[in-house]
Amino acid sequence: MRFACCSGKPRIAVRCPRTKPHAWLTASAITEGPLFRIVRKGGRVGPAQPLSEDAIYTLVRKAGAAIGHPDLAPHDLRRTCAKLCRKAGGELEQIQFLLGHASIQTTERYLGSQQDLVQAVNDRVKIRVQSD
Repeated sequence: MRFACCSGKPRIAVRCPRTKPHAWLTASAITEGPLFRIVRKGGRVGPAQPLSEDAIYTLVRKAGAAIGHPDLAPHDLRRTCAKLCRKAGGELEQIQFLLGHASIQTTERYLGSQQDLVQAVNDRVKIRVQSD
């Protein structure tokens, strides 16, 4: 399934083992467009317009405060998702695609990691990178 994120870029829906996004999708009958939408009185899902950035920020802050992390922000969730994907063995290029980064270097900085050129994949083909 493809969804549009807040920037309007298409994203692939990712199933997190700790949550049940498919239950939300089933209950809300969302098949395309923004994943997070307004829920109207009576539990009806609103139009195919995303929640505003302010609404998402407020929801995340309230949820963070409820679990003892009042400084939690939406970007923390994005970064945590990326780091968990990497820890689970996700390839850097896959995470780059997931985050929508144009540059692999941006993804590396985002994850707080740099590629280890001493133990680079090119070692298997007997090419060595010399550092000054």
